[in-house]
Amino acid sequence: MERLKKRWGITSNLQAVIIFIVFAITGSASAWVSRPFCDWLGIYKEDFGVLWFTLIRLIIILPLYQILLVAIGTLFGQFRFFWNFEKKMLKNMGLGFLFKD
Repeated sequence: MERLKKRWGITSNLQAVIIFIVFAITGSASAWVSRPFCDWLGIYKEDFGVLWFTLIRLIIILPLYQILLVAIGTLFGQFRFFWNFEKKMLKNMGLGFLFKD
């Protein structure tokens, strides 16, 4: 736990627990929200088949997850951590041009 706290730049176990809770809520919420979003877009498993439907849904979940991570992290008082985490993740995905340092 100490290595993780050092890597993330946090100081307390409570903050680590809050961060884990935010990750858990965000993962579940993004999967839950993607279903009505796919319905709204008219993307159904029966029309695309399991493989393509799953791929499309994962592509939809990715940006939803990014937005929800910062939003839910903010609700839990961890905006700075999740904003920095988000910037680092997007830079690793090759989207670093979106942020000026």
